[in-house]
Amino acid sequence: MTSPGSRWSAATGVQRGADYDARWVALEASGQSIHGEADFIGRYHPQTVLDAGCGTGRVAAELATRGVEVVGVDLDPQMLAQARAKAPHLSWIEADLMTVALGRTFDVVAMPGNVMIFVHPGTEVAVVENMVSHVGEGGLLIAGFQLGRGYALREYDEHCTACGLERVERFATWDGAPFRDGGDYAVSVHRVRG
Repeated sequence: MTSPGSRWSAATGVQRGADYDARWVALEASGQSIHGEADFIGRYHPQTVLDAGCGTGRVAAELATRGVEVVGVDLDPQMLAQARAKAPHLSWIEADLMTVALGRTFDVVAMPGNVMIFVHPGTEVAVVENMVSHVGEGGLLIAGFQLGRGYALREYDEHCTACGLERVERFATWDGAPFRDGGDYAVSVHRVRG
């Protein structure tokens, strides 16, 4: 199947690579934690994580410093170049989440950073299905994305159900704030139905 690309790759005027990372560097320099996603994922004590849509590798690199074996996948070569520059010892793969086939599974497949609202419209269920194929036995799919941006949370839940997942938890933020209908962000944790 030919990859249609993504909304991210089609976007113009967005910051990429080191320019994208500058925001996170400034936040960290101001004393703010920039590792909420890694903290959240760490609650589930994974040994292995696929950072799907890894961008510049901020989450993957932090998980690796905590002893997690991480593989990062992204379609944007500029973002991956920055990831490789920051953490050359990690495995960074340039591929489409809809078609990547790594030949292995992970304890957690994580899609932080609004990944699901940046995939090409109409490919969302195929992306979820392919990510589920990389979730190991007893493993989790964790995704966080902004709501009201063209991909509804209801659709994500339907796609997860269609791909054999059940929801375990849902939060409004990566720091675990309770989710309420009408919010603008959701962090969802799903597992393969047993």
